[in-house]
Amino acid sequence: MKLELVPVPVHDVDRSKAFYADGLGFVVDVDVRPADGVRVVQVTPPGSGCSIGFGTGLAVFGAPPGSVRGLHLVVDDVELARAELVGRGVDVGEVVDVGGGVLHASIVDPDGNSLTLQQMPWRTGERF
Repeated sequence: MKLELVPVPVHDVDRSKAFYADGLGFVVDVDVRPADGVRVVQVTPPGSGCSIGFGTGLAVFGAPPGSVRGLHLVVDDVELARAELVGRGVDVGEVVDVGGGVLHASIVDPDGNSLTLQQMPWRTGERF
């Protein structure tokens, strides 16, 4: 069993697609309009086996925009990842040690959904 898709509710599909693809560097896997009033976009962080999806016209996208909290984007080097995203114009919070050497930096998408860059000391280098 694998988790492959997390629906993220958004107001504006094009704005969200630009944020995740251009800002965060996610790969756009799907952008289809299979029926009138239906659009499905799926984006995946490079190297991830799990994607996020957003769109219109389907019940799966019916949660209030901004209601997803704390999606974790695990990175090998949080300082490097943060600098890269800031360089792309993404507003990323400062890096904080949340205990046990785990480092976090917060991101909020244009709709208020939150993501966290996370570096764990036991998942770096070749163990990442």
